[in-house]
Amino acid sequence: MVMEKINLDWHQTLTKKVCSKNMTESTINDQYQEIIKLIRRKQLKDAVAKLFVFIFDIPDNRKLIDELERIETSYGYMLEYMRRNIIDPERQKMHTRLLTDTLTLTDQARIIKTSSVSNRLYFSTSSYAKTLPQQSIKDYLMSLESFTEEIAVAGLLHENMENAQNIRKKHEETNQNLFDFVWTNSFWNSQDQEETSEILTSMLLPANDLCLFVSAVTMSLMECFDLRKIMWLFKAYEHQTAIVNQRALVGLAFMFQLYHERMLLYPEIISRLTLLNETEHFSQELSRVQIQLLLSQETTKIDRKMREEIIPEVIKSVQPRNTKFDFDENEDGANDQNPEWILQNMESSPLADKLREMNELQMEGADIYMSTFAQLKGYPFFKSMANWFYPFDPQHSAVIKELNAEKSPLINMILESGFFCDSDKYSMCFTIMHIPQGQRESMVSQLSEQQMNEIMDDQKVQSFKKHFERPEVVSNLYIHNLYRFFKLFPRRMQFRDIFNEPLQLYRYTILQPILSKPEYLQSIAEFLFRKEYMSEAANIYESLLELTEGTTEIYQKIGYCRQKERRYAEAIEYYHKADILKPDNLWTNRHLAICYRNLRDFKHALEYYRKVETALPENKQILFNIGSCLAELDQNDEALNYFFKLDFIDSENLKVWRGIAWCSFVSGKFEQSKRYYERILEKAPTASDYLNAGHLAWCLSHIEDAIKLYTQSVEASKDKQEFLTMFHKDTMYLIFQGINKDDIPLMLDLL
Repeated sequence: MVMEKINLDWHQTLTKKVCSKNMTESTINDQYQEIIKLIRRKQLKDAVAKLFVFIFDIPDNRKLIDELERIETSYGYMLEYMRRNIIDPERQKMHTRLLTDTLTLTDQARIIKTSSVSNRLYFSTSSYAKTLPQQSIKDYLMSLESFTEEIAVAGLLHENMENAQNIRKKHEETNQNLFDFVWTNSFWNSQDQEETSEILTSMLLPANDLCLFVSAVTMSLMECFDLRKIMWLFKAYEHQTAIVNQRALVGLAFMFQLYHERMLLYPEIISRLTLLNETEHFSQELSRVQIQLLLSQETTKIDRKMREEIIPEVIKSVQPRNTKFDFDENEDGANDQNPEWILQNMESSPLADKLREMNELQMEGADIYMSTFAQLKGYPFFKSMANWFYPFDPQHSAVIKELNAEKSPLINMILESGFFCDSDKYSMCFTIMHIPQGQRESMVSQLSEQQMNEIMDDQKVQSFKKHFERPEVVSNLYIHNLYRFFKLFPRRMQFRDIFNEPLQLYRYTILQPILSKPEYLQSIAEFLFRKEYMSEAANIYESLLELTEGTTEIYQKIGYCRQKERRYAEAIEYYHKADILKPDNLWTNRHLAICYRNLRDFKHALEYYRKVETALPENKQILFNIGSCLAELDQNDEALNYFFKLDFIDSENLKVWRGIAWCSFVSGKFEQSKRYYERILEKAPTASDYLNAGHLAWCLSHIEDAIKLYTQSVEASKDKQEFLTMFHKDTMYLIFQGINKDDIPLMLDLL
């Protein structure tokens, strides 16, 4: 059988001269992405053609070329069988395998090509690692396993501090080298796969070392996809120790973010997810990590809130405050949430609210310490990439050198605290180290005996440890560690910062069977709603409607989200659905009125304001808006009744005076209108107030007064055009009150 080549004259391609010295990392990545896009679209023929060119200038590329020719040949046979209409039940599997093989080959080529032109830490570390004595993962494992025994023997023999320190430093150096080795090892072979499985089952490997290994695997996968590493993370997730399995879970979440489309091509991954989905445990934990990742993206906002709101409010709390009623503070419930959505309605004050807010942020796992510790990452310890991921260890050589954990309650306090991530605990230790010994002892001596007993109380210590060893706490603090690395590491710009991306795992096809369950979508939607991501929250609530029967609360919340987006027609649609399920709800009616009013549908707005009035007959804002709607509908006499009622309740309200003055003017009650405009002009008149008073003066034939007032309106306006726009909107009222329409342009020229 004569095989057709895949649209590529290979011998002609070999004659091309590609100048690799002109290649840059950016150019290589652009070419790489072109090939990846073709594979993603399953255009394998074109992808293979481009890949041949891509690998041409790689030195010693024979192995890559042989693999690519194998892919090309296999694909050619597959196409030929299809041309001959030969039934092949394995065709789809083979096609998928060829796609994944091409992806892997493309990844390998990118790594090799980039290594010769890039000065990124990844490649410089890889080059340095190759200069070290070559060791396998098993060699590293044996060295790490011996640490516990060596340090224990040193203690039994009462060896001096220096010998113990040397053992620790050797252990830490091994961890550092292993981290670099794993991080820069782009692709595991079968031997690596077997040896890394032993790491998970080792009974002698310290848990902290295994945690660091998990982070190394995660960071390696961020550089390059490797199926074996991803499957290893799945195994690590099954580890019995929380600090290990939660790191693996967060690592998997990162991989879903990076490779969710690519993962669909690997049956091994699909099978593992299907297996995990047979129990609710994985779904629950992944949903929780999804929310924690979303919460981590609130860190900048939280930092700003701490600096600009919470701390200033604490300072201001000792100052006298003006408690005068502000009529415009919460305009007609446009920003209020339904009190039925809140379980408790506690008494509050500005200070209490801020303190409660800070406490709630901390309780939900928000990163409120980022800005505090951001300035404390300049210590030599943080120059090593691996140290950003190493669990806090009071026996670390950098810590124990000056602070003995067994004798220092301060270190015990830091160690047992679950409010700080590992990175921040190291920062605290190094900061304490820079406090003179005498002052440190003085700080401890100032603690009362009772306080010391409380700190050292074993029962309380164990209770705290048990709480902070909970999986949800462990995963959240690890995310804080990762956040600090991607935001503060000196060479952070060389890494893809996932925290800058939309973290929406629930949207990815591969995770739909796991996360697209009502209870998980509900919790994600509630989180987004609380954080005021209204558009995304509404979208998830709408997805919930497809999976469940809609409830009043869900319809109300979708309506509220759309209202906040100024999509009033859609908001009205959902509010009406809520009204069907729970008729005559005060909150729903109020928000229907607001939306209709914003659409300038004053007839329907008035209908719903009337319903609200029945329940709140003395509510000033409702009365004012009813009066305003009546005025917009030219029912001025009835509008005046409402405005006069309000004037009786609140006799110094400028907004009410404006309503009375205007309705009186358009009703021809000029003297009444004049009295109220005089009051307004004595207070704080706006450009509109001067304009309306000018209309009244003109209708009273007080031309000079009208010109003066119009001039003041022009001066108070943003510009002349703004004044003219307002003026022309009112011409119909001037004509109705007897002003000759031909005199209107003359009046404007008089100005």
